[in-house]
Amino acid sequence: MGAYILRRLLLILPTLFGIMVINFTLVQFVPGGPIEQIIARMDGGGDVFERFAGGADAGMDRGDASGYVGARGLPPEFIAELERQFGFDKPPVERFFNMMWNYLRFDFGESYFRSISVVDLVIEKLPVSISLGLWSTLIAYLVSIPLGIRKAVRDGSKFDTWTSGAIIVGYAIPGFLFAILLLVLFAGGSYFQIFPLRGLTSDNWHELSLIGKVLDYFWHITLPVLASTISAFATLTLLTKNSFLDEIKKQYVITARAKGVTERRVLYGHVFRNAMLIIIAGFPAVFVSVFFGASLIIETIFSLDGLGRLAFEAAVARDYPVIFGTLFAFGLLGLTVNIISDLMYVWIDPRIDFETRET
Repeated sequence: MGAYILRRLLLILPTLFGIMVINFTLVQFVPGGPIEQIIARMDGGGDVFERFAGGADAGMDRGDASGYVGARGLPPEFIAELERQFGFDKPPVERFFNMMWNYLRFDFGESYFRSISVVDLVIEKLPVSISLGLWSTLIAYLVSIPLGIRKAVRDGSKFDTWTSGAIIVGYAIPGFLFAILLLVLFAGGSYFQIFPLRGLTSDNWHELSLIGKVLDYFWHITLPVLASTISAFATLTLLTKNSFLDEIKKQYVITARAKGVTERRVLYGHVFRNAMLIIIAGFPAVFVSVFFGASLIIETIFSLDGLGRLAFEAAVARDYPVIFGTLFAFGLLGLTVNIISDLMYVWIDPRIDFETRET
């Protein structure tokens, strides 16, 4: 197992390098770089895309002043100084390797437009993403696993039929539409004014007692978590049911029943570990996907300032340090989590041996 882990760890750097190369190369051809953004704002345009015109190579972020939309009235010296400040006076290859050297030392730089380090900016947004990711994943597992087991045990019954229908309907409803429905029903004032409209905590949160802070936090997070969890139920529930059905039909279950082992013992003493292998071992990957895949629309609807909105705003503003810094950090974390998932497979079922796999 040690050799397998070492091989996987050695593959992290080239994989991460390839991800960064592809994204950095694509960005060079995207119109409207950081300097274009600044020029558009100085010229009163507000957004570079409102001023973008055909024939202007806005995505190269370098060259003389004539290469920038709206820069005709600005002196070339000013444009050159902007390029120097942002580092665009250097060739793209040099900029890329300088960036990667800094990232390997976990120096992600500062945001172009917010005067704050990328690390501090991500830390500022983490509470929202952690809340949505952690609670959505936990609730999905706590509800879907028992429901999936019950559906497997009662396969073909009325309970199995109507729960499958309810799950499919829930899966078919887009998360943002369900979020709007929750707001209208429970926070919009049209029907019930039970939950707050926005934010993760109340304005007077710091003045509350410890119990009051906990209750206030859950009061605010209830609707966003429900909206982001609804679509996760279907996949996990059906996966649990099918895994149990597969195991229940195997010979060792038939043998255990023939020996007089109780149904509960068969189900939770023999079937559970084998059936839950793929589900439990995949928990780290599921959590990270929910955590970093925070829905921009959900955050916008509930006025939550998390990583989803940060990524969108950075992409629109061409805030390259935020884009590439978070891409590097999250890519590294995602690759590491894949290794942890493999280790969990072995921990749950020691019969699995990754050493015999070909690389």
